Amino acid sequence: MSCVSTDSLPRGPATVTLDFAYDGGGLGKGGKATLSVSGKTVAEERVERTQPNIFSADETADVGIDNQAPVAEGIGIGSETWFTGKINKVTLEVSPLK
Repeated sequence: MSCVSTDSLPRGPATVTLDFAYDGGGLGKGGKATLSVSGKTVAEERVERTQPNIFSADETADVGIDNQAPVAEGIGIGSETWFTGKINKVTLEVSPLK
């Protein structure tokens, strides 16, 4: 999956949201990812399958960089892929499985 916008983030504060609408019907199923910046949809992508269980103990939950198993080719490799802005807050909301 590579839900990517062709636009750069605007200068100043922005709220970046990734909404994932899970297909349901059990673990490991797919869904639709929608990337929004300050309420405006900037990209949508279909995810065919998800992680059905737990991640390995050496995987991390990174913000602004991916130091372990990259989520996409070229991310986390070298400082040119690091986010250099300021991240004030990260909110994760998880809905019950249907």
